[in-house]
Amino acid sequence: MTRFLSGLARFRRGPWEMLATILIALGVVMLMQPFVLWAFTWSFIVTLVGTVMFIITSHFPD
Repeated sequence: MTRFLSGLARFRRGPWEMLATILIALGVVMLMQPFVLWAFTWSFIVTLVGTVMFIITSHFPD
């Protein structure tokens, strides 16, 4: 866990891409669930933020 947090603090590609991937997956799950309206409402924004974050962090150093 400390390795993950230090990678985030040093702007390394691996931890930030993992966080972006988790956001994309969370947005898709929020989009596909039929019960909670606020989750469905925010699903597009969460997916969009994760996608943009993934594009940006793909340029970070290893």
